[in-house]
Amino acid sequence: MKRRSFIKSVTALGTTSMLPLPGFSLVEKPKFKLGLQLFTIHEEMMKDAIASLRAAKAMGYQDFEIFGFDEKKGTCYGYKSSQFGRILDDLGLTVSSGHFGFSPYLDQSDEVLKRFVDQCISGARALNMKYITWPWLAPDQRSLDHFKLLANKLNIIGEQVAAAGLGFAYHNHDFEFIDYNGENGFDIILNETDPALVKIEMDIYWVVRASRYAPSELVSRQPGRYALWHIKDMDKTTNDYTELGNGAINYAEVLPDPIASGLEFFYLEQGGNYTHSAMKSMADSAAYFKKHLQKYL
Repeated sequence: MKRRSFIKSVTALGTTSMLPLPGFSLVEKPKFKLGLQLFTIHEEMMKDAIASLRAAKAMGYQDFEIFGFDEKKGTCYGYKSSQFGRILDDLGLTVSSGHFGFSPYLDQSDEVLKRFVDQCISGARALNMKYITWPWLAPDQRSLDHFKLLANKLNIIGEQVAAAGLGFAYHNHDFEFIDYNGENGFDIILNETDPALVKIEMDIYWVVRASRYAPSELVSRQPGRYALWHIKDMDKTTNDYTELGNGAINYAEVLPDPIASGLEFFYLEQGGNYTHSAMKSMADSAAYFKKHLQKYL
């Protein structure tokens, strides 16, 4: 059986078991920690990671997704991964996912890629991380041929990461939804990768802004695959990022069913366009989430 046929068969077999039970209320659904993607406060983290984490904890954040792991030095925010792990433990915080710099390795040999993945796995284990995530593609890699190459690389990484006892995910932006004569990168990723090895970190802002599908429609196509979410709002005038509650996305209506999604972790994020400052924006977004989306906590 060809790999593509095998993947479609596995997905079809798993679909019914992943769907929520009829009448299953959100009260009975699993709850989640309030998560923050640390890219949002990257400058603050690089200046004083401990103070920034304490401030984020005071806002209500309990779990984090890292950005900026230095695989050559084995460091996070200037600390050795093991040291950073102890800092998190001391503060009673967790890191469940990390964005790692995979893009430069897309055109490298599988052997070079696997060595890099080994370094990512070492860093992830030091932080007791659950997921390693591919976050981005360079502009010159955004073509159909590169997306097909990417799907192959994602399968290779997913198999290696799974063998290490960790999960692997791909994070979308808008460019995956660009149409190339009826094809797009997002569909290639979904259809050409093994759902058991490659999960999706759905950036809901980019899905709303760039996809013709609602988040719930994407989930219905492959239930159980969207293990991680990114949540940020969209400015009503510019479509840029903004704080939760300031923008055009009604998250009370937009968020898909977490059980159907296969959700394990979600992270609030804002990559810029702060009304005041990154820290104030994340405080405002946390307050909005706790007030209006409390059922997810």
